[in-house]
Amino acid sequence: MAAAAIAALSFASVPCREHQLRHGASTFNAQQFSASSSHRHTANLKSGGPRRLRAAKRVIVAQAGTGRYKVAILGAAGDIGQPLSLLIKMSPLVSALHLYDIANVKGITADLSHCNTPAEVAGFTGKDELPSSLAGADVVVIPAGVPRKPGMTRDDLFSVNAGIVKELAEAVAEHAPGALVHIISNPVNSTVPIAAEVLKQKGAYDPRKLFGVTTLDVVRANAFVAARKGLPLADVDVPVVGGHSGATILPLLSKARPKVPFTDEEVEELTARVQNAGTEVVASELRGLSEYEARALEALKPQLKASIDKGVAYVQQQQEAALN
Repeated sequence: MAAAAIAALSFASVPCREHQLRHGASTFNAQQFSASSSHRHTANLKSGGPRRLRAAKRVIVAQAGTGRYKVAILGAAGDIGQPLSLLIKMSPLVSALHLYDIANVKGITADLSHCNTPAEVAGFTGKDELPSSLAGADVVVIPAGVPRKPGMTRDDLFSVNAGIVKELAEAVAEHAPGALVHIISNPVNSTVPIAAEVLKQKGAYDPRKLFGVTTLDVVRANAFVAARKGLPLADVDVPVVGGHSGATILPLLSKARPKVPFTDEEVEELTARVQNAGTEVVASELRGLSEYEARALEALKPQLKASIDKGVAYVQQQQEAALN
């Protein structure tokens, strides 16, 4: 779970368009909490590789100043929420860190408050304290939900996590409508559309401010390619598309940087490994893909659409039930 938390901290996710999730090298991380300009900056990071990304981060940090942003983590007591809370507490750009969970977070709150960084930490437990945890939040991160157990797929979590994300999205719409919202709860391919539909119903939907966090697949792809090809990990950048669902995850090895050759066997092996280890759909047309990638991308579209439609249908059914 530590790798997932580190990946979540990178927030390598891009804005959710209606029925479209998108992922590549663009990044929004804990040192880029610029609510007014985050979309402009992250949109400019779609290409250019790690060096350009690091340079852009330095520019954003310089522009952002220090200690300006209030962050709320909904699901802070979980396996991802706890290490993620620590990582965000270490950011000098965070002025306040609100930890919320239905489980008691007093111990976590006390522990993090001992860290000698500027962010003031406050804990909130139970549904009655959810509104207070969101008050004034600039960034909301949602890792809440039931984690996968051995033998489970991400889609197996839908029946439980769909309701959790819906409830939290409703609270965000009411108490932090202008916040940047990052969804980590699985299945991300369906929970992001759930949040989008809820925010639309509440009049708080802004596609530039809703994110599906799927960085983990990129982190894995980079690590696997670096190990296979003997490359410095810091120099490797592998774009991954298809959302965060095993069958739809597709690393675009033909677009990897630095440019290295892959045999057909390596492509199939690395693709399967990234899919099974644990990405997002491109909103723009992809050109110059290998034949394997083009076929794979076409093959995943029906299942990806089904995942998104599943999330949208859930919210619509809940709305109809409430009216009857």
